[in-house]
Amino acid sequence: MNLGNMMKQAQKIQEKMAKVQEELGEKTVQAEAGGGMVEVVANGRQEIVSVKISPDAVELSDISMLEDLITSAVNEALRSSKALLQEELGKITGGIRIPGITM
Repeated sequence: MNLGNMMKQAQKIQEKMAKVQEELGEKTVQAEAGGGMVEVVANGRQEIVSVKISPDAVELSDISMLEDLITSAVNEALRSSKALLQEELGKITGGIRIPGITM
């Protein structure tokens, strides 16, 4: 393969990756903690889209538990979002790590 073809391939991959990253903003993952008492939804760009808290989780005497549940659900949603990102980008790169591309 000559350098010109390699550059064309790299450009095609870059264009596909830009499209996938744009589409990832529309895909979501959901995580919950405390048996569903706290639910967090994140998109494929690793942004939190929503947080839902069951009324059963709200007790003024135990705010620290609620804080822990929220933290746990957010972290799980972000882990799931990162896995989604890796899966989608891996489809394009064939699992090859490309410098400057977060996977």
